[in-house]
Amino acid sequence: MPRVYFATNRAPDPTQPGGYGSAIVDPSKIVYAATDVSGIDLTDEDSGSFETLLLPQIGDFAGTLQDEILSAPGNVLVFIHGFDNSFADAIKRAAFNHDWFADSGQPGSNATILAFTWPSLGELIENPGNLTEGYQTDQAMAGASGPHIADFLSVVSALRTKLAPGRRVILLAHSMGNFALGAAVTAWFGAGNEGAVLFDEVILAAADEAADTFIQPDSRRLTRLPELAGRISIYTSRRDIAMSLSQGVNNYIRVGFDGPAQKGDPTVYPPARFLPTNFRSIDCTEVYDYSAIFPIDATHQYYRRSKTVRVDIVAVMAGLPMPPGQSALSTGPLG
Repeated sequence: MPRVYFATNRAPDPTQPGGYGSAIVDPSKIVYAATDVSGIDLTDEDSGSFETLLLPQIGDFAGTLQDEILSAPGNVLVFIHGFDNSFADAIKRAAFNHDWFADSGQPGSNATILAFTWPSLGELIENPGNLTEGYQTDQAMAGASGPHIADFLSVVSALRTKLAPGRRVILLAHSMGNFALGAAVTAWFGAGNEGAVLFDEVILAAADEAADTFIQPDSRRLTRLPELAGRISIYTSRRDIAMSLSQGVNNYIRVGFDGPAQKGDPTVYPPARFLPTNFRSIDCTEVYDYSAIFPIDATHQYYRRSKTVRVDIVAVMAGLPMPPGQSALSTGPLG
């Protein structure tokens, strides 16, 4: 039964499972806590349940929870969920991801999971009538969560300095979680923080973020993310239904569709900042080892539905050396 350590900038709402809704609080009121999730079934992506929130407090994890994180074996996986996730959805998704990667049985895959859950509505798939309006509401909340996630990253940074040698810190951002991450990186550097490595690996899966995010003027969005990461792996798919929706709403191509804009141009991505060994864009369009039609957002969830993609992500978590755009277990592009 995985324990999910989490932070949230959702406002309390006793009518919602877990007690948090889709309104946002001030950055000074971020809650840090943990919960155990039971009943995870890797054949059912919506499985899992939890009841008690452990040691919730504002500003940082309670000392007992910090001790648990620091004394646990294995790596630390930091997870930022995507759009259309209620608080309960986000916690269960974090637990599912923990078990999904651990089930591979590969070194580095069984990690302590720290999640940040921002105020997504969590009702779009069930009530698609106002899909565009709901999407835009989620996007606005993801963007407004930048300072909150930057505060969370400060907590992660402090924990990192206390980890036992050999333990690695991996960031996994999915879907609109990448839009929230772009706002957080902007806020992080805007607050005067330095560009020291915070994550050994950054995994951007189905990133709902503008394709030119790494080359923004004034160092906005994800332009300075390479300064915080030992390696960045970007997973994309041109079959991703959510990328089609996002591109229609935003009228701009997304990273998760076909990778960063002009990704093959060394003048745009100079090797001094984007070394081939630590900046990868992996095309998952031709991966067919999962159903692409059920559930409705299946093609947006390939990072946790495809065992082929899992092989690559687990290799990244373990820190294996891989050529750019290649899987650890293949001699060519993934898929």
